[in-house]
Amino acid sequence: MTANAVAFAIRLITASDDVAVRNIIQTVMPQFGASGPGFALHDAEVHAMSANYTDSRHQYFVVTVQDQVLGGAGFAPLANEDAGVCELRKMYFMPALRGHGAGSALIQHCMHQACLAGFTQMYLETLTGMDQARALYLKHGFVPIPRAMGKTGHFGCNQFYLRAL
Repeated sequence: MTANAVAFAIRLITASDDVAVRNIIQTVMPQFGASGPGFALHDAEVHAMSANYTDSRHQYFVVTVQDQVLGGAGFAPLANEDAGVCELRKMYFMPALRGHGAGSALIQHCMHQACLAGFTQMYLETLTGMDQARALYLKHGFVPIPRAMGKTGHFGCNQFYLRAL
């Protein structure tokens, strides 16, 4: 590890993580202009993430540093799409965790777990301005697509990506 490396761990979300995950989502999204209607910030599940990710086809993971939750991401079936398509959901990190490899590790973990759950494709939505996130998606094989898929309700997003698993 380099002098600036951060040791992190990835694990499944628990109910005791719900407040931290909600705070991360509510803190990070507005930093990128994603605070109005049509963004994941307003999804009902944000208030109790662990209750909404309880089986192999709905999983959410947190990234911790010294037992403090500093990020997370998950996947679930993409509404109104083929059963083989899942959505990468709510991937956000506090600034202290960014740039330390946690994003790559977490996206790889989510893709692997989604594949084990029987998904064959992963979709995601984001927006212009989330340049580091978009570069991460491209690095991990996601391909930009021209329009939204499924029924996420996130009409504020303007960038869409798809990847075979």
